[in-house]
Parts: sequence; structure tokens; C-alpha cells
Amino acid sequence: MNKKPTKITTPNITSKKISSGVVHKLPEDLRKALIGTPTVKALWEEITPLARNEWICWVTSGKKAETRNIRIEKALSKLKGGMRRPCCWAGCPHR
Repeated sequence: MNKKPTKITTPNITSKKISSGVVHKLPEDLRKALIGTPTVKALWEEITPLARNEWICWVTSGKKAETRNIRIEKALSKLKGGMRRPCCWAGCPHR
């Protein structure tokens, strides 16, 4: 009986592959920010596609580039703190 040992795989948090939302595709600036922060990327992969969709919509709904950059930083901070969805936001109107 030659059994091969079972290989245990863990998610590669340094991989450049990252999940997107349901309606919205992950924009490049947010993707780079998530990949650059491994703890946040791990939580990003753990939350639901609908939750990811809401984060993407919240970040991209800012009209100015400055607002979008601020929202990316806030999203990283809130995700680091364990927040799974944007707070105090009505939600994605595109669902």
C-alpha cells in the first residue's frame, strides 16, 4: 500500500490573483493596494462576493481621484480592523 501523503494547501496571500465582486470588477488601483497588504488581502478573499462588490462600489463611487484614494486607504484600514462591509453606506445601487 503506497499511499501518497496528502498535500495541504493554504491560500497564497502573495499571489497577484485576487477575487472581484459580483457586479463590479476590481479596479487596478484597489487591486494593487489589496495585494500590497497581505493581511487585508487574506480577509478580502474570505468575505463574500457581495461584500467585495460593496467595497469596490464604495471606493469607485467617489467622483474625484482624491476621494477615491482616500477611500482606498480607509478601506484598507477598515478591512485591517476586521470590518467586512463598508459602514454607514446605503450599499451598492447596481445590485
